[in-house]
Amino acid sequence: MTDTIGAEQAQRDEQPETGWWALAPADVTTRLETDDRTGLVAAEAARRLAELGPNALHSAPPPSVWRIALSQVLELMTLMLIAVTIVSLLIGQVTTAIIVAVLVLFNIITGTQQEVKARRSVDALAKLQTPKARVMRDGVLLQIDATGLVTGDIVDLESGDLVPADGRILRSANLETQESSLTGESLPIPKGPAENTETTALADRTSMVFQNTSVTRGTARIVVVETGMRTQMGRIASLLTQVGDKKSPLQLELDGLTKVLGIIAWSAVLVIVLIGFARGQSLDELLFLATAVAISAIPTGLPVFVQSLLAWGASKLAKERAIVTSLNDVETLGATSAICSDKTGTLTLNMMTVRTAWFGGSTYRVTGEGYSFDGRVLGTSDEAIDAPTLGLAIGLPNDATVSADGDVVGDPTEAALVVLAARLGIDADQARKDYPRLAEVPFDSDYKFMATLQRIPFRGEQRLVLIVKGAPDVVLKRCTTMLDETREVVPVASDAATTELERMSATGLRTLAIAARFLDDADEARIAADPMASVSELVLIGIVGIVDPLRTEAKDAVTVAHNAGIDVRMITGDHAVTAGAIGAELGLGTGAVSGADLKQMTDEELSRRLPDLHVFGRVTPDDKLRLVRLLQADGAIVAMTGDAVNDAAAIKQANIGVAMGSGSEVTKQAAKLVLTDDNFATLVHAVEIGRIVYSKITAYLRFQMTQLLSLIMLFLAASAFSIAEGVALFPAQVLFINFFVALFAVFAIAADANPPGIMDHPPRDPRIGVVNRVSLVEWLVYGAVIFLIALVPLLWGPDAPSPTEPTASMTMAYVVLGLATVLSALLMRRTPESGLLAPIAAVAKILVWPVLLIIASTEIGFLQRALGTVSLTGWQWLGCIGLTLILLVVVEGDKWFRRRRAAARASRA
Repeated sequence: MTDTIGAEQAQRDEQPETGWWALAPADVTTRLETDDRTGLVAAEAARRLAELGPNALHSAPPPSVWRIALSQVLELMTLMLIAVTIVSLLIGQVTTAIIVAVLVLFNIITGTQQEVKARRSVDALAKLQTPKARVMRDGVLLQIDATGLVTGDIVDLESGDLVPADGRILRSANLETQESSLTGESLPIPKGPAENTETTALADRTSMVFQNTSVTRGTARIVVVETGMRTQMGRIASLLTQVGDKKSPLQLELDGLTKVLGIIAWSAVLVIVLIGFARGQSLDELLFLATAVAISAIPTGLPVFVQSLLAWGASKLAKERAIVTSLNDVETLGATSAICSDKTGTLTLNMMTVRTAWFGGSTYRVTGEGYSFDGRVLGTSDEAIDAPTLGLAIGLPNDATVSADGDVVGDPTEAALVVLAARLGIDADQARKDYPRLAEVPFDSDYKFMATLQRIPFRGEQRLVLIVKGAPDVVLKRCTTMLDETREVVPVASDAATTELERMSATGLRTLAIAARFLDDADEARIAADPMASVSELVLIGIVGIVDPLRTEAKDAVTVAHNAGIDVRMITGDHAVTAGAIGAELGLGTGAVSGADLKQMTDEELSRRLPDLHVFGRVTPDDKLRLVRLLQADGAIVAMTGDAVNDAAAIKQANIGVAMGSGSEVTKQAAKLVLTDDNFATLVHAVEIGRIVYSKITAYLRFQMTQLLSLIMLFLAASAFSIAEGVALFPAQVLFINFFVALFAVFAIAADANPPGIMDHPPRDPRIGVVNRVSLVEWLVYGAVIFLIALVPLLWGPDAPSPTEPTASMTMAYVVLGLATVLSALLMRRTPESGLLAPIAAVAKILVWPVLLIIASTEIGFLQRALGTVSLTGWQWLGCIGLTLILLVVVEGDKWFRRRRAAARASRA
């Protein structure tokens, strides 16, 4: 399937796009060899369908469970453990082989289950809705599946239809389409058959309609010009094939760490085997020793523990209404250093709302959020105005309906006016019943206004009134008078109205003017027959400023992101002026640029200017993809949000692509995170959870690497000093500590309280990684301490350690390592903060259990036989505890010194 898409993409690149939008309707039908009255003949339609293929978008299938499981098997850590299992069987260590094999199987099953669960948390890519299409064939209007459409088909559209393919408008009446899924433009677009210029941008091609956009108003007849992957939607879908899957920063770091551990482990095995060979040990003894060392040096629990922590983060994200498609993406969130967010519905409510109004020369403030009827219209002294006549003038010339719970049917701008009328005391639905239209002039993009004729109460009598709403520049030219504050008719104050319009526009508001003309009853029949002729000599009632308002929590979320060192940019299909005003309100800073300006910049120039650019308006899918790539080239870990198909390529390219739950299925498929509440604040909180998960993973790695290095040192020392022929501990003892005891350690780290002030620090630099100079020194020092305290019983214990028989000295070394493992989890769960400070109760409760396991493994018969341990005396137990406390002194002393040094540096700064 990918090859097919890629081939189509290559073919498209070789064949320039035809500028159908710049051709006259007759020229389009001539080129496509069709007839706008009778359409194609059935035989020709069938031939074109066989040649071009169905009108459908292609998508890649999700990976199967078996494929995910195979990827788990092929992990380097798993392969090393499989090798240990095979060697254990060859030398007769069946118990060890069984334990390691079970561990391998557990890792594979757990990793697969968690990965599958994470993938299934997001709805699988559903097929894009396959609408029916009313198509003219052989002069007969038929209804067929849209997948059967071909270029040259003549299709009829009406309000509520989903556009089935890209089409050139042949004729239309009051046509508007909602194209936010394609262009990002939040408002419906007026459409018509008039040609555009060849250079017209996609979002401004008013002579075209595009696949999977919706008709919100009017009717049209179109000719299909592109189908399937050749449509604009298909072009965007094909961009996804240019963006390969990428590993998360954690995956890359753990892959590198695993390779390093592999080199260390097998190098240690080689050195110890060579020492044993020089000492003259038999092959069986050498293989047994090699197995013990390999088990000690390989972090057997690392895959499952990291997966468990990531699964914990994924579960926590899901509870916060953010669903990850892959567990590794949980950690990527924590490294986010740049967020590119769309505007509509993410930073804003996606509810057109009147924010300000200008009536009678005075400016009024409108309160209330979204489509809720709660709210008032307030004057300069914050007194609410009661103007039912004004409410009628605003509510009547609209076709939208808004329910009490905020559901909207119709144009969102008209819905904003219906809500404004409600805040002025008028129920628009009831008013339209009480004062039915006697005539109307439907909205048309050519004259940019709508007018309705009604009889309404005014100053105690019923008056015949023609109410007009539309673009302010058009309506103002038709006004000669206006209503002042006392509702008296006075000459229109054009300069004042123009000043108010400029003020509203400068703040990013979309403006509409409301006007009326009072008419004589005797002229009703003449006016009803031709209402357009009466749209003149109007009385200006007012101007309203409409905006899609910010979510109340969005500004706070941006502040949190900035405090966390995350650069936030807004990328939208709206005009740059509107976007810039929203950006200023959010506190994104100056620097608004349009898509047209972007195209004039080279990559070098844009990269240089990016630090000062935070708002991008009227951008194309290619612009979004370019921005993400440039930010990544500069070293940023980029989160890109979006809900539309036009966002999908950039979302897939981003390190953490974020789709909205209400968005398109294509976008969800490309994304790594889905926000079920479409809220920017949820994304910022998800970044916080990602940081928490990463801090816990680094705490676990600090703990795990310390244990592994101490074991490698212990076996090397045992070989060098001929302690028990190099067998410092039995393989079963190492497995018991590394898995069963350490299991509770990871639970304790996961249960630890969140690190304080985690969003007050800049994002970590992924180039530094978990393996760096500071962490290596820390691992080596702590590991050396554990090695030395475990070596003491082997050198000076109550008896001589044996490679074949259980001894008290080896048991004491095993107990010291076990207790040090438990204590390490407590102390190393955070740094440089003390591990002994509250809250500690939850962690302590968990760590009681591994202590009990260690005691049981030295006192219960069947465990003694399985692990090769013996019972210890009270003094021997006290000796083990005393040695373990040395670790506490060193670790807490080191962290105290580092805190003091950091404080000194801060005071000097």
